[in-house]
Amino acid sequence: MPRRRIVITTGEIYHIFNRSVGRVPIFNSTRDYKRALEVFQFYAYSNPPLKYSRFNVLPSDQKVAFLQNLHTSHPKIVKFITYCLMPNHFHFLVTELQENGISTFMRNFQNSYAKFFNTKYDRTGALFQSMFKAVRIETDEQLLHVSRYIHLNPATSFVLRDVEELDHYHWSSWNTYNQLSAQDVFDTSAIMSHFKSLEDFRRFNFDQVDYQRNLDEIKHLKLE
Repeated sequence: MPRRRIVITTGEIYHIFNRSVGRVPIFNSTRDYKRALEVFQFYAYSNPPLKYSRFNVLPSDQKVAFLQNLHTSHPKIVKFITYCLMPNHFHFLVTELQENGISTFMRNFQNSYAKFFNTKYDRTGALFQSMFKAVRIETDEQLLHVSRYIHLNPATSFVLRDVEELDHYHWSSWNTYNQLSAQDVFDTSAIMSHFKSLEDFRRFNFDQVDYQRNLDEIKHLKLE
């Protein structure tokens, strides 16, 4: 069984990423993306009393009550800083808040989404590569660089035609940072504290689009 090269430590920030087996698409529709978003926010909390699949069949009023209780009564095991879902892979920039929090979260997220995907598309077998990748963030410069890399990924990977279309890409935390949406499990302060304004933040990201397209200069972020 493969072993992780680095030890994940509580209180540290990590760039977590993984891709599908064989690089096949894992998000084929809006419903797929929405399911993944709901699942990873659900499992950011410690010991949910239900699996997501059981929660998902509750009546709407019970879902609301359940989520309110989860938010107020269950501590988070990870804190999200940025994320992006791409057609055949994903990126999370997260802080581990409890021991084994990232590993627990990733196991629950990947297993839950894979079961949904395999059932929906009449598929069997593993959906994700055997072990997610983890890179520890060691400096503020690295934190900002990786956050920018994650947010620009749809544009620099040519999923979008132009960087301005990021404002209409609903499968990343970009809109949370640009105050176009709100999500409870996110903390934008680690990034936004480095900028005087939203305009400065956007300029910092947009100024590096062409550079980021040269992935040879960002080798440690590649999903081999």
